[in-house]
Amino acid sequence: MTIESSKILGGVGAILLIVAAVAFFVQPLLLMIGVIGLILILIALHGLADYYKEKSIFSNALFGFIATIAGAIATFARFVYLVFYTTYVTDLFSIVYPGFNGDWTTIPNLTANPNLNPADLIPFIGPIIAIFVIMCIFLVIAAFFTWRSIKTVSSKSNVGLFSTAGLLLLIGALIAIVLIGLVLMLVAVVLIAVAFFQIKPQQPEQPSVAASPLPPV
Repeated sequence: MTIESSKILGGVGAILLIVAAVAFFVQPLLLMIGVIGLILILIALHGLADYYKEKSIFSNALFGFIATIAGAIATFARFVYLVFYTTYVTDLFSIVYPGFNGDWTTIPNLTANPNLNPADLIPFIGPIIAIFVIMCIFLVIAAFFTWRSIKTVSSKSNVGLFSTAGLLLLIGALIAIVLIGLVLMLVAVVLIAVAFFQIKPQQPEQPSVAASPLPPV
């Protein structure tokens, strides 16, 4: 794989991640575009690891990719368990709609509890927070290894934007519990896309020319 193909794959992969993040609010299934983007970035970093002869570029990226997929699976599995294998949803609806008897077809005909006490909803917040914490833990692990990978790319390619993007990505993951963290991560991906297209082939070292001795006087 040439450095040109690596930079194009990496840039396109990062762009797909941005598209997936924006499209998620339209259709959640479009997150699969992000998975394709991650794979393209991983392939690009493998090519750069071979080009710069630095295996840590790919190994760290691979660890980050695995953490991302594992986090997505763990988060989704916990969500499915909460919704389909516990009484969480039915209990919640029973509080919001006092007449709810478990028959979902009757919900349009029910009236919401006008005297609903917000304190009654507090027990239902914990399971949601637990799911979010699981996601954040894997997010930080993935961001850490990704930061290590693109930091090395930055030093090898002399593209400082990689280092900046990696730092923003890590900081964003650490504070992902608040909205600004996710915004920082999105900005980091944008910078990564730009950084990939800024990579230039290494220039061969020019042989030094020895100074000619002065002619004898």
